[in-house]
Amino acid sequence: MSVTIEVRNGVTIVDGEPRVLVTADYPYYRDDPAVWADRLRAIRDELGIEVISSYIPWRHHQPDAATAPDFTGGGHPGRDVVGFLNLCHDLGLKVIAKPGPFIHAETTYGGLPDWVCPSADAEIEPLLDAAGAASCWADSAAHPPGRPLPAPLGAAFLAEADRWLAAVGKEVLDAATHPEGPVIMMQIANEGVYTNGARSLSAYDYSPSGLAFFRDRLQRWYGSIEDYNRTHATAHRHWDEVEPPRSWTGAERPEEMRGHADWGRFHAEYLTEVYRRWAAAVDCRVPVVVNLNPPTVEELDDWLARVRPEMWGDITYGFTNWMGVVSADPDAQARYVIAAKRAPGPNLEENWGFSQLYDPAYSDAATSFHQSLLALAAGSTGFNVYTGAATSGWSPDLDSTHTAPYPDSAPIAADGSATAKAPVVRMLADFFALHGVEFLECAPVTAEAFGLYLPYAGIAAWPGADRSGAPRCGAALRAFHDRMRQAGRDYAVVELESATPDRLAAHGRLTVPGGPFMHRHVQDLLAGYLAGGGRILLDGPAPGLDEDLRPYGVLADALGRTASTPAAPQADAEAETEAEAVRVTRGRADAFLRVHPVRDVRYLTVLVDSENEGPVRVETAYGAFETSCARGGAAVVRLAGGVPDDFVVKGLNSFLDSAVPARISAGGREERADLPADLARIGGRIRSLG
Repeated sequence: MSVTIEVRNGVTIVDGEPRVLVTADYPYYRDDPAVWADRLRAIRDELGIEVISSYIPWRHHQPDAATAPDFTGGGHPGRDVVGFLNLCHDLGLKVIAKPGPFIHAETTYGGLPDWVCPSADAEIEPLLDAAGAASCWADSAAHPPGRPLPAPLGAAFLAEADRWLAAVGKEVLDAATHPEGPVIMMQIANEGVYTNGARSLSAYDYSPSGLAFFRDRLQRWYGSIEDYNRTHATAHRHWDEVEPPRSWTGAERPEEMRGHADWGRFHAEYLTEVYRRWAAAVDCRVPVVVNLNPPTVEELDDWLARVRPEMWGDITYGFTNWMGVVSADPDAQARYVIAAKRAPGPNLEENWGFSQLYDPAYSDAATSFHQSLLALAAGSTGFNVYTGAATSGWSPDLDSTHTAPYPDSAPIAADGSATAKAPVVRMLADFFALHGVEFLECAPVTAEAFGLYLPYAGIAAWPGADRSGAPRCGAALRAFHDRMRQAGRDYAVVELESATPDRLAAHGRLTVPGGPFMHRHVQDLLAGYLAGGGRILLDGPAPGLDEDLRPYGVLADALGRTASTPAAPQADAEAETEAEAVRVTRGRADAFLRVHPVRDVRYLTVLVDSENEGPVRVETAYGAFETSCARGGAAVVRLAGGVPDDFVVKGLNSFLDSAVPARISAGGREERADLPADLARIGGRIRSLG
């Protein structure tokens, strides 16, 4: 009987049933083919993970432009990806295939072959920044500034990338695609296009092909050059006279701001176009997903303007981490939560193995355990172990910078043995294998949402915009996030241009950035929300113009008609009902609650700060909960009828020299370890790891 696999609203559906997507990455191309089977079995048997993710590096399989890609190991046994996928299938493992064309993954030139570099082929157009300089990829800090990257929409590179992706689709994935083979999903690109999803809007793409696409979009948006001129207060005769912004020029009038908003929208459509073209070139029958790196603190608006999953059609949003230790860094935690809330989708890369390359805190499983749970609590539909097994057998041409093992502290070591991280991963994987369906059915306790109006992000992204009275978006979202978490309240993020009345009506309060203009249909939507009893907190002035800068004040009028002036954010937070708050009343931690719509079941996730000392107490409308975790640790608990059922609690963190007997207490029932140890109950069976 054939098993169906699809993705609905970011959730992986297997035979009609939602699943928390639990995956482990294994870079076959970095290991000796003789150990592939052993490492895959270890991931399956020791970690309890049955979905493998792996890049398929272009430079590894086609180092020479004059030679066809090698997918069967004819030129080097490590290139036998067809054999690798067959092996996965024989072992009962599923696969997320990731053919790039750019992969990063600590490979030379990000996995691109040398022969597509613009410095190697004059026909290949370089990716240019606002100053006209080539955007480069540096393989290591020892070799700045690196080599120029190809413009993704440049004709010569696009043709080569299409040939590569089509070859992967036809020669590798066609026969290996589910249900005949193990491949259940395909990831395209990496963290944007070139791991640049969070780069500034001025970083790219000012190449000729990028500007041609920009002007084509302008013509589609505005219709005629006359309408463009009216909106922007310009006097262009032809579209090729329109130049994108290259810096903030002190724009104070809405007509001047619109040019920056256009460039932000261009970035969103540009990313959509690259994803669409590359996915079409592979022509794979399984769902397609992308992985976006979270926003940086300084460039929150750049990321928001560019990352618009609502435009992607059947391509699913996914995200990674790689921005810091969230249990020790509130900024990293905020960015991670925002990435998880931006759209439903899985966490596709969580650092479980790199302590030397990123931060020594990752030497202990507690750091990654905390981050994986935070992502799930904040909205992720799956988590990943990157990488499940360490590797030690790659060619210098693939990576001449990093030394074996890769990574240095994976759950499965380079010799195939299980490390201390393995049973921690296993507990987490087993918990969500058993309870994942119910966990996804449970809804976060959220009464308030932030409404993203992304034209403002395109304006606010530019350095200096905040000093010119320009509208805010990212800064308003971050302030909202901080206010909500300080009050112990969870929240949702809603993109306003694509939102529906029902989507807004799910939340009693909505915080919206204000500014000089706003789309007519968005103003109408918000006015209807107010008329239906919703409350809006406007962060900025009420708009008096529509998207074409014509007078339109429907939202301002609706706000003026409300029975009372919307409360200030702080006053509103203080007036919040107890039913919506999940407050940490003792200890330094954060907590998230999910409630089942029908059954008396809740999932509470407690994320403990690296500086916490002693037990943590959480107060909710459903009762109090206490836990003892290691510093930087975490706990996830299934509460049935108000008392603990299954749970996983991290009591050990060797990196922080923290070891406590893991403990939970709620509803008059307590579970604790006898000695310093991690503690879990899964399916009613107790596990203790000391």
